[in-house]
Amino acid sequence: MTSASNQVYPIIWHNDSVSLIDQTRLPNEYAFVEIHRSEDMALAITTMIVRGAPAIGVAAAYGIYLGAREIETDNRNEFLQRLEQVAQLLRSTRPTAVNLFWAISRMMRTAYESIGTVAELKQTLLQTAQTIHAEDLQTCQAIGDNGLAVLPKTPQKLTILTHCNAGALATAGYGTALGVVRSAWREGRLARVFADETRPRLQGAKLTAWECVQEGIPVTVITDNMAAHCMKQGLIHAVVVGADRIAANGDTANKIGTYSVAIAAKAHNIPFFVAAPLSTVDFALIDGSQIPIEERNPQEIYQVGDTRLTPEGVEFYNPAFDVTPAELITAIITEHGAFAPSELAKSQPKQVV
Repeated sequence: MTSASNQVYPIIWHNDSVSLIDQTRLPNEYAFVEIHRSEDMALAITTMIVRGAPAIGVAAAYGIYLGAREIETDNRNEFLQRLEQVAQLLRSTRPTAVNLFWAISRMMRTAYESIGTVAELKQTLLQTAQTIHAEDLQTCQAIGDNGLAVLPKTPQKLTILTHCNAGALATAGYGTALGVVRSAWREGRLARVFADETRPRLQGAKLTAWECVQEGIPVTVITDNMAAHCMKQGLIHAVVVGADRIAANGDTANKIGTYSVAIAAKAHNIPFFVAAPLSTVDFALIDGSQIPIEERNPQEIYQVGDTRLTPEGVEFYNPAFDVTPAELITAIITEHGAFAPSELAKSQPKQVV
């Protein structure tokens, strides 16, 4: 949903339901899906109607409440047992994005620690989901502003390359990587965004480009295999990407193709930044080798719309994410500031789970 200033808000709570921008229909159709049940929220996450690690976390939080609302019992223990089934359904939707598990954990902790009747507990769960929602928006705005401090200081305005979509659509609003872009644009420091198209689902071409158009930010879409060429031509001053899960050492899982961009940036001495909330950092994982990588339906590769792109009989491999090693990352930009990957552990607040 957009305001008069064209700010995008992909998740809205109103009239006792969740309204989601259907991101599978952008940019050709700007439509919404109304979610009333936890099962429908799980399906929306699985099918990428809502996507992006922070947005998935917010959606899952509301999914827990919607599931709680459907449970008809006044017995607290029975309620919690059935709520755990709702949580497990939502956990099973996307394995890589840690914000999903972080939000579910926070909601379930609220359920177990709250006192009062089941009816009061349900209301507390709604309030917690709304708090997670509001906090994410504030977090993204802080990430955007903190990114300004570490972007290169150049005589001319900056050109920033990004991969996939880590904008308002991937969060509660404003975005992580595109939050940095938005802050740079509003401070007069940005000339243009170069957006990798991001095969196979084309989030850069469809979503990042759409968001930039909404706000009048100049954007150039390139195919994924053009990034290194653009760097060599001096067209890129910095790379800023989002993240779906970050290990304690700074190894970062993001949309497939990010690793290649990081290697190219390193070769051309271009700073490579990851922008993400601390809820995306999984401090329980020592390094990126422990991050689970989701593999998706190969149809995403071999078919666009109703058109098949490849001959029958070939095989496919469709990992949705890759892991960029910490040594290729200049800094990780969070709501608490920007940190070198080796300093990430120092940023861990007590409330991060």
